[in-house]
Amino acid sequence: MDLATLLQSVPLLAALVKSAVPAVVGAGLSAGQWLAALPPCRDHTFETATYLVCEADPKQFSIELFWKNKDGELYRSLHNLRIAEQAAGRTMLFGINAGMYHPDLAPVGLYVERGEQITAAKTGAGTGNFSMQPNGIFYLSGNKAGVRATKDYLRRTPRVDFATQSGPMLVIDGKLHPKFQPDSASRKIRDGVGVRADGVAVFAISNDVVTFHEFARLFRDELGCPNALFLDGSISSLYAPALGRNDDFWNLGPMIGVFRKGG
Repeated sequence: MDLATLLQSVPLLAALVKSAVPAVVGAGLSAGQWLAALPPCRDHTFETATYLVCEADPKQFSIELFWKNKDGELYRSLHNLRIAEQAAGRTMLFGINAGMYHPDLAPVGLYVERGEQITAAKTGAGTGNFSMQPNGIFYLSGNKAGVRATKDYLRRTPRVDFATQSGPMLVIDGKLHPKFQPDSASRKIRDGVGVRADGVAVFAISNDVVTFHEFARLFRDELGCPNALFLDGSISSLYAPALGRNDDFWNLGPMIGVFRKGG
C-alpha cells in the first residue's frame, strides 16, 4: 500500500478497529491477513449521501472480470469468486458486480475476459437503463483503464484484456448524461466506475438512495472522472471482507475482482 492510499485509509481503519473485528473473525482472517486484504477504499460523503469509494491504479492493482470458472461453472456470487481465488492463492481485495446480465446470467452487451470476446457489443434500441443512450464500456488494456461511450469505443476499438458494457454513461467527456434530470424522483442504490485523467479506476457504490444526476455529479465534480459508467442499481454489490462489507447477492452475472499486483 502506498503512502497516499494509507493516509486515505486512516479514518476508515480507525472505525474498523472497533466495528470490523467480528466480520474479520467470521471471514476466517487473522490480523495479518486482514491487513494484507485491506482494499484501497474509503467512506465518502457528497452532498446529502454517503458512498464507499475504491480507487485502483492499474499499474499497482490487477482489475479483472469474472463470469465462469475454468470448468465453465458460473461463479454466481462475489463470495464464491473470493473463495475460488483464495483457493488459487490470490487475495481479492474487493469485488463489485460488473454490469447487467440476462436471466441465464449471461452478460448483456460486450464482454471480454482475458483477451477473449465472449459476447458482442449491443448497439440496437431497447428499454431500461442499459439502452439509455449513450451507454458505454469499461475496459482494461495492459496497465491502462478506460471508460468510453459504446459508439466511440467501436469506432476505435482498442485491444483489451477485459471489457464490460453497461449503461447509461454517467459522464461523457466531462458532461453529464443529457437525459439526467436534477429533479428526478427515481432514487436507488447505485454503483458505477469512472477513470480519472491519471488513469486510476474509481469505483463507487452508494450507501443511500440517489438519483442518476447526483451519482453522475459525484464522479465528475467530486471524484474527478471525465468519463464514468453506471454498472447497476438495486442489486448493486460490493464485497470486501476486510472492511466487513459483505454484500452477497446470489445469481450475479459478470463481476469485477481487484487484486494487488505481486501480492
